[in-house]
Amino acid sequence: MLCGLSGKGFLALKDRLLMKIMRHKAIEDNDLGYTVFRAWFAWEALEEVCEDFKPDIVFCQAGFPVRIAAECNRLSIPVVIYMHNVEVDDIGGDPRKLHDVHYIANSMFTAERLLQQYGLESIVVPPFFNQENYATRTNCERVLFINPHPHKGAHLALEIAEQCIDIPFSFVEAWTLDDGWREELNARLAFLPNVELLPPEKDMRKVYARARILMIPSRWEEAWGRVASEAHFSGIPVIASHRGGLPEAVGPGGILIDHKAPASEWAKTIRQLWTDEGYWLSLSLAAQSYAQRDALDNAQQLKRILSVLDGTFLLSAPGGHVAAA
Repeated sequence: MLCGLSGKGFLALKDRLLMKIMRHKAIEDNDLGYTVFRAWFAWEALEEVCEDFKPDIVFCQAGFPVRIAAECNRLSIPVVIYMHNVEVDDIGGDPRKLHDVHYIANSMFTAERLLQQYGLESIVVPPFFNQENYATRTNCERVLFINPHPHKGAHLALEIAEQCIDIPFSFVEAWTLDDGWREELNARLAFLPNVELLPPEKDMRKVYARARILMIPSRWEEAWGRVASEAHFSGIPVIASHRGGLPEAVGPGGILIDHKAPASEWAKTIRQLWTDEGYWLSLSLAAQSYAQRDALDNAQQLKRILSVLDGTFLLSAPGGHVAAA
């Protein structure tokens, strides 16, 4: 595993010191129970890591995957890219400049965008989930919004909560919020007694255990919408923007609203789902059923990924390895 290095915390401090002392571009540790190479920029450290690890194939997921794949091309190492985003800034360049690369997309939306924008074929494998990490009994006491970041529709979420002042909301942090937006968010929340702002939570079952509805008022093109699938495991209906990969993630387990719709339309839909028990129950059952579909079966997902790896390179060399970046 080759991953980016965070700039904060004891691990970052330790690795920064080791990099300077040892003059390495990547530092190896086993803190997670398996070997991890950490570097500021994965593509710059790839050659050094490959000399040590000697992978037969690189399986690339995030952290500017096109840049990593370009370095793999230079080193003549077969590579598979598992695309989780469609924005050029996030993937790190134009994949048409690469050669001998196989692609996996996390949704039909992502696959179609790869084909339309770059002419690249891919197979679809939705994100992996360990159901036991999310499934829980919920007391249905709050409307949940995860990641109150402007890109995720935080401004719209605040307007919705303002129009549903009698309904309790939980906003749960995920991405790091810059100081300017945090100050604005706290100022807005000071006038919304029905909204609580919670810190990031590692055990998401604690968050979903209180949710009756999950709303995803995202303003950008989500390649999937992971929290929708997480909520479905607990039978929590989702109200989400009709954009990007969210329609695939939500399916029959929720309601889609045009991403340009005003807050009043969201508020009306939330209020209906909040008060109509029969309507809520029908969507809750649909959410639970949708969460058990074959596309999210881990064994089937792994089989499809292995088929791509086999098609990229036959792992026949003794002691061969797959490196994940």
